[in-house]
Amino acid sequence: MVRYTSIKIMARRKQGPVEDLIEITGKLPWWVGVALALVAYVGLHSLAIREVTAVVQPGKMGDFVNQTVFRTLAGVGQYLLPVVFLAGAGLSAYGRYTRRTLHQTVAASPDHAALNDMSWKKFEALVGEAFRRKGYSVTATGGGGPDGGVDLALKKGGELFLVQCKQWRAIRVGVSIVRELYGVMAARGAAGGFVVTSGVFTDEALAFAKGKNIELMDGKALHALISGVTAPPRFFRDPLSITTNGAPFCPECQSRMVKRKAKRGSRAGQVFWGCIRYPDCRGSRPI
Repeated sequence: MVRYTSIKIMARRKQGPVEDLIEITGKLPWWVGVALALVAYVGLHSLAIREVTAVVQPGKMGDFVNQTVFRTLAGVGQYLLPVVFLAGAGLSAYGRYTRRTLHQTVAASPDHAALNDMSWKKFEALVGEAFRRKGYSVTATGGGGPDGGVDLALKKGGELFLVQCKQWRAIRVGVSIVRELYGVMAARGAAGGFVVTSGVFTDEALAFAKGKNIELMDGKALHALISGVTAPPRFFRDPLSITTNGAPFCPECQSRMVKRKAKRGSRAGQVFWGCIRYPDCRGSRPI
């Protein structure tokens, strides 16, 4: 029975315009929020101190009222908007700090097990930070909406790339997720896509992604990306791999496997499939 180890709560409480503006500003670089605060204050202050033209002719009362309203709004907005933009800038700076700290913590861990010990929100933030360090501009889309569950939108060299994050830990990500992303890529004209998980992918998912400009990153590949290490060559498996090539693929790293004989323990003398990358990878399959 398959169980999800993390569940996204898609419903969110209704926010006001001030909260929405803080959230939007928080997604921008912190210095943009500071610049917006400065521009808002200077622009609105100039309107707030402007003299209201006195009514000297009949029929001009409407203009007088409009000027008074605009001046009043500018007087309030010259302080309110900068505070809102600065709050967003602070949120952006804090987010940047937490992403970098999270990235450093995971990069310093000896293996990818650390990816399983975080919330889905931190997992997405970590994936976004990893792609930022590869030169992509990253926008969090929230996932689960009309974008087909896409969590991150990347841009690099004028091209769009879409990312789905699946922190399913020890579970396998199936082909339906990859198909979903492929459909959204076609609809939005994306140049490529990534499905990132802390677990592994099924044979069907790997076979479907082959040749479709979709990169499937399992827990080990993601940890290698974060650590700045080149991941070992990965092969796409297919249902006929054992028949046509004589050996299966490793369930851990997707490398080829070779026959080995257990030398000790309760299974001493038994033959089994072992990963060709042993001892770096200890994946095994029974024969």
